[in-house]
Amino acid sequence: MFKIMIVEDDQTIATALVDELKKWQYDAFCVTDFQKVLETFSEEGPQLVLMDINLPSFNGYHWTQEIRKRSGVPIIFISSRTDEMDMVMAIQMGADDFIQKPFTLTVVIAKVRALLRRTYDYAESEHYLSAENVILKPNESTISYGDETVELTNNETQIMEVLFRNKGTFVSRDAIITKLWESESFIDDNTLAVNISRLRKKLKEMGKEDIIRTKKGAGYGVG
Repeated sequence: MFKIMIVEDDQTIATALVDELKKWQYDAFCVTDFQKVLETFSEEGPQLVLMDINLPSFNGYHWTQEIRKRSGVPIIFISSRTDEMDMVMAIQMGADDFIQKPFTLTVVIAKVRALLRRTYDYAESEHYLSAENVILKPNESTISYGDETVELTNNETQIMEVLFRNKGTFVSRDAIITKLWESESFIDDNTLAVNISRLRKKLKEMGKEDIIRTKKGAGYGVG
């Protein structure tokens, strides 16, 4: 049973989410102390987080950044803030998906199920993929070079897996978007670029900044 942590200060919405998720056999619970979101995350060890942006004390961006310092667990933002920059900011902070309020519970369940499936269906994939002495372990969401290993988010892992499986060629932006997010409306070229930028930053810290190449009109590639 997957455990899902809900960080939402609107009690009506939070209760509705818990009740619906439990109907689908998920172990759902709500954060009750919004100054201890990170502590609750560490204690409970959820497999997915539903995160509001507007919260007491610190906002959802802050808590997502803090979670990302220690975990690549999938995070879905749920917010009434629907400006495109809010969506881009969510991706920059490490979110994997974005649901706009008001929403239907059917949409939430569909996105939760899809993201859990994409994240945790790596069990039957190869133990690792490699390119230019860089090792990607999809089932562990890590990438290694030499003695350095860094943790990736779900989206970053999937981007690298697509590129590694097609090493030596270029994969178009549209193909990556379609493969990773099944053409969900909030994903566009800008948010893909944000994820690529984050990956390059992590790779730079490992000394492999240039492994991801860009070719105008062709897309991204490695090897």
